[in-house]
Amino acid sequence: MDKKKGVDDTEPGPAPSRPVDRFGFIKTEHSNSPEGILKSRSTHEHEREERRIRKWRKMIGVGGSDWKHYVRRKPHVVKRRIRKGIPDCLRGLVWQLISGSRDLLLMNPGVYETLVIYETSSSELEIIRDISRTFPSHIFFQQRHGPGQRSLYNVLKAYSVYDRDVGYVQGMGFIAGLLLLYMSEEDAFWLIVALLKGAVHSPMEGLYQAGLPLVQQYLCQFEKLVTEHMPKLGQHFQDEMINPSMYASQWFITVFSYSFPFHLTLRVWDVFLYEGIKVVFQVGLALLRFCHDDLVNLPFEQLLHSLRNFPEEATDPDTLLPLAFSFKLVNSGTLAC
Repeated sequence: MDKKKGVDDTEPGPAPSRPVDRFGFIKTEHSNSPEGILKSRSTHEHEREERRIRKWRKMIGVGGSDWKHYVRRKPHVVKRRIRKGIPDCLRGLVWQLISGSRDLLLMNPGVYETLVIYETSSSELEIIRDISRTFPSHIFFQQRHGPGQRSLYNVLKAYSVYDRDVGYVQGMGFIAGLLLLYMSEEDAFWLIVALLKGAVHSPMEGLYQAGLPLVQQYLCQFEKLVTEHMPKLGQHFQDEMINPSMYASQWFITVFSYSFPFHLTLRVWDVFLYEGIKVVFQVGLALLRFCHDDLVNLPFEQLLHSLRNFPEEATDPDTLLPLAFSFKLVNSGTLAC
């Protein structure tokens, strides 16, 4: 309750009078937010969550000082705990640790400030145009030219200067926006660098380069995986002339941060930052598997609508993610396309 009040106090204007969920998104009248579930937690569940946070703090150490040592000693424990979900109060720090961005930040003092203050970008007008389209229902980004929008602009502008080959692509706003809800501008910038340049996993810059070459590759690979794991659905897609570019491009470009419930997005990102792009394929397959029996009977228009609007029960992370992990995939790069 105190946390929500603190968030409201930072945002002038009418938005604070409207109820927000625990993540800061303005509730709609028909919203069935997980915040309501949290409020009804029993004392036992609350104590269990506190124990979980203490375990994570011990694993991380002060400011992340013990993290690398713990990962080397007990990688399976780390993987299991991340798949269960990182405690929200520690999420920003852990994301920086598992992505390799904390090391980049420490090795490049002053670089972000220089990019923001002293450099100009050819993408500036495009970034400004798209700012208001990024998480428009979140109170941090609602105020025109407010602190959220300014931070988002700074991060996107800085990256467009840092990597002029990539510059700026619209989907990058959702990634930057998601990160800014959990860390500072500079931390968010270096995490984007870590992802696109491949600090830990394979580089993602091909998702945003001219022609989106990596998007095309991943969609082709995803189509093959659907046919391999769900042949009946794969054939139905073929019969109805449905291909992944019609429904799955944003899954890869924004790593499920666009149009999916935020509590699912966070859980996907926890695992994605630790295990890599494979998780996007797994979650995509899990969504199709969950809705398989309905999808195979739908004609084109209804099928496309369903692929862009999954039912609430399909996006419950505690149901969807175990299903996703049941798909044992080889490295996506080994699938020929």
